[in-house]
Amino acid sequence: EVQLQASGGGLVQAGGSLSLSCAASGFTDDDYAIGWFRTAPGKEREGVSCIRRSDFSTYYTDSVKGRFTMSSDNAKNTIYLQMNSLKPEDTAVYYCAAVIVISSVPIDRGCIVALEGFGSWGQGTLVTVSS
Repeated sequence: EVQLQASGGGLVQAGGSLSLSCAASGFTDDDYAIGWFRTAPGKEREGVSCIRRSDFSTYYTDSVKGRFTMSSDNAKNTIYLQMNSLKPEDTAVYYCAAVIVISSVPIDRGCIVALEGFGSWGQGTLVTVSS
């Protein structure tokens, strides 16, 4: 089973930037999708973005498009989430998760659904955006 650990959270002012990392281990020869999720105070968990390791295809939820960028360094087994133009509503605990995927399937909202249902999860990191 894949093990993951998110890090890089902190306090930042609105309009600022923050980069999160997800250190992973235990990948097999299968193809994987890794996703970032967040849980804001008083809200349900939300899928933020997803990337496939084999071809770096990505998906972003509408609220972060153009502001967040997800990338993967496969040699280091580390996945990143670069967050720019942060807003107070981005305040949340951010988690990363991984799931085995078929390489030919498009990376879209279905990636989030697959991760929620079958993913391996790491501990989260808190991001606080002050206004």
